[in-house]
Amino acid sequence: MILSVSHVTQYRYGSPVRSLVQSLRLTPSVFAGQRVIDWAISVEGASRGASFRDGAGDLVESWSLRGPAEAVVVRVEGRVETTDLNGVLQGHRETVPPEVYLRATRPTLADAAIVVLARQVADQGGEPLALAHRLSAAISEAIAYRPGVTHAHTTAAEALAQGEGVCQDHAHALIAAARVLDLPARYVSGYLFSDAEGDAHEAAHAWAEIRLPGLGWVGFDPANRCCPDARYIRLASGFDAQDAAPIRGIARGMVPGAGGESLDVTVAIQSVQQ
Repeated sequence: MILSVSHVTQYRYGSPVRSLVQSLRLTPSVFAGQRVIDWAISVEGASRGASFRDGAGDLVESWSLRGPAEAVVVRVEGRVETTDLNGVLQGHRETVPPEVYLRATRPTLADAAIVVLARQVADQGGEPLALAHRLSAAISEAIAYRPGVTHAHTTAAEALAQGEGVCQDHAHALIAAARVLDLPARYVSGYLFSDAEGDAHEAAHAWAEIRLPGLGWVGFDPANRCCPDARYIRLASGFDAQDAAPIRGIARGMVPGAGGESLDVTVAIQSVQQ
């Protein structure tokens, strides 16, 4: 499948910023399941700095802007050819040992309820792949998909307690549960094409990867009750949503009390005829 992406992120500031530094993880991962045909990233009014691949194998670009600027626009345009590998991350090169992803962070810290859920799934037995599938299904059942009921800082424990959330909450909860069972797990940011008619569809997305013996990293998407397939474009990974964020930055020079910043994001994914 060939997918085209148009992703525009606009930050508006209550007062002009004096300077801005951004770190972008907006380039598709290099692995057997996807091939970049063309890809362009731009930040209006900013200069591109150094780029490097981090320990997780993700391409990180730095951008800087000297103001005054009242708005910053990040644009991504490109096409990617994708292949369904049943969620297995084949051919991806990274240097971080998998065991590092057993470490919990605040959003992925397991409380008593998550521990109970994970143990109940594990008590059913079975080999690790089947266990991971059951764990993902259990999270899907425990947290109904409902936009607007959680926020960027909602933890896995909080989402499970209220029984509702979005893809970020599903991913955090699955990561927390997997780590309870000593399975390394991490957060993945990317895109999802979810309109069978090929029309544009807003689809910035997130899911989890679990490290399994004999297979390596395998993706699971509790929000859609499946493993990532050819509809998915993988961008970056990390311990949690903040660590894997496609855009991170620092703005300097805003006047206190002038209104802060606002964010507007549009993402359109289309299927392109081969």
